[in-house]
Amino acid sequence: MASLSIPAAAGASHDLLALGALVTRLDPGIIPFAEASAYTLHVSGGEYNVASNLSTCFGLRTAIASAIVDYPLGKRIEYAVQKAGVIPYFQRFAFDGVRGPNMAIVWSDRGQGVRAPVVFYNRSNEAAGRLKPGSFDWNRIFAGAHGSPRVRWFHSGGIFSALSPTTPDLVIEAMEAAKKAGAVVSFDLNYRAKLWAVAAAEQGLTPEQAGEGAAKTLRRIVSHVDVLVGNEEDLQKGLGLKGPEVESRGAQAVSKLDPGTFLGMMESVVKDFPNIKAVATTLREVHSTNRHSWSAVLWLEGKSYVAPTSELDVYDRVGGGDGFAAGLFYGLLSGKSPEEALQLGWAHGALITTTPGDTSMVSLDQVEAFAQGGSARIQR
Repeated sequence: MASLSIPAAAGASHDLLALGALVTRLDPGIIPFAEASAYTLHVSGGEYNVASNLSTCFGLRTAIASAIVDYPLGKRIEYAVQKAGVIPYFQRFAFDGVRGPNMAIVWSDRGQGVRAPVVFYNRSNEAAGRLKPGSFDWNRIFAGAHGSPRVRWFHSGGIFSALSPTTPDLVIEAMEAAKKAGAVVSFDLNYRAKLWAVAAAEQGLTPEQAGEGAAKTLRRIVSHVDVLVGNEEDLQKGLGLKGPEVESRGAQAVSKLDPGTFLGMMESVVKDFPNIKAVATTLREVHSTNRHSWSAVLWLEGKSYVAPTSELDVYDRVGGGDGFAAGLFYGLLSGKSPEEALQLGWAHGALITTTPGDTSMVSLDQVEAFAQGGSARIQR
């Protein structure tokens, strides 16, 4: 099995470049949507969140390749990207004044107690869905001086790949350029059945065909990937892999914190995708909207690592998975041991659930302290 080789930081312009859609998330807090009259706007995007977190919390040099629409909402998003210190590579689109193209809106409340969070989308005529091979000059973006890599790590994900028939080919085009330039390639499966179902319906396909088409597309993408993020459901539904059924112990199902099912699938992952060097995921057991048990697991080059379990008092759960990915990537990019990298991802993902919005509002010192067993005692 090939080892994960990460380019040195010296001479590189970007520690990580993400490719994905930028969106606004409208958040009414704990008020149900039907009763809400005010919303907080968060700038988000599964792929962008990783780049933003690595910049604001971990101090790395990151960039985002995405679509932007030249209208006030696009400008609001640009301000957020600028504030996060993320370098933009934007394909710009003009707004027709009436119908778009648009920057997508994700509606997501926080829920409360026994009332679960609610998430739905308005991604109609989304500018990011218009991105296609040729939208970006990857040779210019990836080429470094004197043969050194300009980008150390490239990241994309399954949400962006589900937006249109052209976005998967763009992801593959970028991955091929990243590989040629010597960068590590990562991908978060983030399997969202409703996104793939809508894309398939537009092509006249059935829901069953949507699942088959999603797996076929994602398998094409993952054949280019070094580091894969996704839980056992992502692996089974997103890649069509067979996995062990979750056992039942009488009336009590095996805990969602048990990494056995996930680790049991690694043989299938490596058999189908020998290019994969690492697979990681969070483990979460939801007791109520505001009370979660939280852990994480990393499979790296044939060895398994499991994070501790923490009991979280959750303020806003959205973004925890992207927070985990960012902390894990930071650890690997910084030359930490696999155990340390996993702990940093686990700690950062946990801390993101304590603040509103999708991206990091915590410091590296806080992440390191929690990763090393810190507590919530007051800091004086």
